[in-house]
Amino acid sequence: MEDHDIVTLYWDRSEAAIRETEQKYGKYCYTIAYNILYSHEDAEECVNDTYVKAWDTMPPERPTRLSAYLGTITRNIALNRYAHDRAQKRNIHLTEVYDEAADAFPMPEKDLSDELMLKEVINGFVASLEKETRIIFVRRYWYFSSVKDIAKDYKIPEGTVKSILSRTRKRFKEHLEKEGIHL
Repeated sequence: MEDHDIVTLYWDRSEAAIRETEQKYGKYCYTIAYNILYSHEDAEECVNDTYVKAWDTMPPERPTRLSAYLGTITRNIALNRYAHDRAQKRNIHLTEVYDEAADAFPMPEKDLSDELMLKEVINGFVASLEKETRIIFVRRYWYFSSVKDIAKDYKIPEGTVKSILSRTRKRFKEHLEKEGIHL
């Protein structure tokens, strides 16, 4: 079923919307949640919460890219669960990703007055990357995939992945500063 048909089911308040969403995007949402939480049970619960949130937000929302919409919902739910459940504990994998990104990414506690402008700057940077670099960058910092998993999927050494990420973070930081966003 096409995305626009699934969105129409949500707008029509048809319960088939959840079934179709689960069939088409269930594994995708699960992977996002699992890469953040490393718990099958928590990931499954986040996916179910994603379906509820999608049901509650459509209408009024009418996403044109349902995968991005659901992915964002899942990611935010999983990050919130991570923060809540592990306030005193540290997840080594997620901490590692945050530590890598600390110098190159605007963090939520920074004062960013124009989030739309930031979004455009980030999207412009990501779009300017070569395909392989873009995929590796997004897999690591959006989907929280491990360096090991990325290396395995693209059949390249882990050191190569780390090198690509390091160079790309440096370029990203320079790009942000050129656009007037100082970290």
